[in-house]
Amino acid sequence: MTRYIRRAITLCAVLLVALVLNAFRVQVFHASSYDGNPANRRPTIARYGQPRGDILVGGQAVTGSRDTRELLRYERTYRDGPLYAPVTGFASQRYGTSLLERTEDGVLSGADPLLAPLPLWNDVTRARNPGGQVVTTIDAGAQRAAYEGLGARRGAVAAVEPATGRILALVSAPSYDPGTLSGTGPAVAREWARLNADDAKPMLNRAIGQTYPPGSTFKVVTAAAALDAGVVKDLDAPTDSPDPYTLPGTTTRLGNEVKGCANASLRYAFQWSCNTVFAKLGGDVGLRGMTGSAARIGFNDRGLRIPFAVAPSNFDARLDRAQLALSSIGQFDTRATPLQMAMAAGAVAGGGSVKSPYLVERTTTRTGATVRTKGARTLRQAMRPGTAAKVRELMTDVVAKGTGGNAAIPGATVGGKTGTAQHGIGNSGTPYAWFVSWAQADDAMQPAVAVAVVVEDASAVRGDISGGGDAAPIAKAVMKAVLRSADRS
Repeated sequence: MTRYIRRAITLCAVLLVALVLNAFRVQVFHASSYDGNPANRRPTIARYGQPRGDILVGGQAVTGSRDTRELLRYERTYRDGPLYAPVTGFASQRYGTSLLERTEDGVLSGADPLLAPLPLWNDVTRARNPGGQVVTTIDAGAQRAAYEGLGARRGAVAAVEPATGRILALVSAPSYDPGTLSGTGPAVAREWARLNADDAKPMLNRAIGQTYPPGSTFKVVTAAAALDAGVVKDLDAPTDSPDPYTLPGTTTRLGNEVKGCANASLRYAFQWSCNTVFAKLGGDVGLRGMTGSAARIGFNDRGLRIPFAVAPSNFDARLDRAQLALSSIGQFDTRATPLQMAMAAGAVAGGGSVKSPYLVERTTTRTGATVRTKGARTLRQAMRPGTAAKVRELMTDVVAKGTGGNAAIPGATVGGKTGTAQHGIGNSGTPYAWFVSWAQADDAMQPAVAVAVVVEDASAVRGDISGGGDAAPIAKAVMKAVLRSADRS
């Protein structure tokens, strides 16, 4: 009898060892395949079993978590959801994530191994760390000024710090409340369907995901190209530009909205936005020079991330001479995001260098210990420092005594450029009103902010729509907010 008992014990021991080895095999070697199996709900339950980390603006959380006491326990909440939606995106239990909620999901959900003091132990135990925090570069005052400035109009605003590339404002209108997409109930599905069917496209991030013809704001790029190429050496010398200007190889005559553009100097042409002068300058610089200048500022860059992807701005590399003339005044197929035009203004304000724009200052654990940091990085030298100084002078004249007077700020030097971009079949669409600018307090060593504003449906009759009238006041409000923040810091 004892022999049979020993055999039974041995068999049980072998089976126990086999069971342990199989459990080890499943948990260590096959865990990833089981985690990725759609039938396995445990990762999803664990993901929503704890509060999600927060996204911070100015040291204050603009996100939160709500305990539903259901299987997927914690839902995402948002403070001032429509205001910050172009920054945060949404985190939905039904439709996934977008924008910062997506790119920083590892930190926010607690899955990032850098959040764990002992990452290997977490792999074995399958434990999840508390969600970390994402500290953004957004200036709360500038963000609100941009949002309230656009109001009910469609458009977008982007603002950057020229010296570092920190994104200070990122606004798109109309917007939406990402909190309405957080749960799993039928109301969430109805809201998703409504938002996607809305002709105004509230979930489109117009600041970084939509490109527009930049119109006359692109003359900042053309002026820099002409100065860098030596086509223009003196801002006040005549440019030998006829008015009207016949587009090369065609019988089409290009005119101006103002008088005095015939043979005007670059200073006058920039101040009053003479199309004929800049169309001819683009041809004088040539296709290679114009595409090179546009590329150095950031056009045609398909790899830009902030950390989520930015739609590439476009300046065609294959153009005939007439197309090049129109592209040089921001028309034809030239397209730009508001962020790209803010980068262009920032390059001028920053001495000619383009800084890599970024939205996340740092990520931290729940207790505030730093996980990762982001610093200033130069993407490329867009123009010579001397060229940047001359274009700054031109932009300052626009605000001081030209079409951008609505952006003037007492106690600060402001440079700007207005733009009214035609679009649609036969230019039949309501023109887009643009304004790009930068501002430097009189007692500051360098400019504090560069801004780009586009208004799609400016509230005026077609002939009265202008960047100076519709977009410049919004840019002014944003710049004033940033200057106030700089004073307090």
